[in-house]
Amino acid sequence: MRIAIVGGNGQVARHLYPILVNAGHTPVALVRAEAYRSELADLGAEVRLLDIEREDASTFAAAFHGCDAVVFAAGGGPDGNAERKRTVDLEGSLKSIEAAQTVGIRRFVQVSAINVDDPLPAGTGEVWRAYVEAKRDADAALRDSGLDWTIIRPGRLTDDPGTGAVSLGPDIPRGDVPRADVAAVLAEVVGVEGTICRQWNLVGGDMPVAEAVQRAAGS
Repeated sequence: MRIAIVGGNGQVARHLYPILVNAGHTPVALVRAEAYRSELADLGAEVRLLDIEREDASTFAAAFHGCDAVVFAAGGGPDGNAERKRTVDLEGSLKSIEAAQTVGIRRFVQVSAINVDDPLPAGTGEVWRAYVEAKRDADAALRDSGLDWTIIRPGRLTDDPGTGAVSLGPDIPRGDVPRADVAAVLAEVVGVEGTICRQWNLVGGDMPVAEAVQRAAGS
């Protein structure tokens, strides 16, 4: 498959490209700046320009041309500017969903965050609240989209080396997970039919990625 990666310069995406290439796919990195092209091409990605915050859904659709699937891996992160949680994490997802529908792409995998459907405690900071609400609302929109969706909700992301082993399922408790292992799970689920219309938490664990996906898909 040719797979469009929204948030193509992100850390998870950078881990994802070589895995997809090794599996026989063509990753298409969607990034806002030409300066990223050479480095991402070296990781095996075809690079196209797309400014998530400034472009509209029609431009997203043009960027998705010729692709068979979309992985939404963009994020403003849990720190920083609350407004960017809306423009990146929510609106970026909504435009990606609309564009996929427009061009007839059925397969859509989204990176969310663990426990974003849980009520927020009193005193939650503005930025964290904006982040959680953006991820929550983006997931709800994808579930209602009619696309062949999968939502992966990692725990706290780390830069530790990937272990190739995870814990994956709807009720997995909060924990840490290396970005490299998130990428491995994304690459695995995108081509597995049993992952369609499924939403899973993801943290570090002791089950090999392929086995964890197959077990979750069969449950």
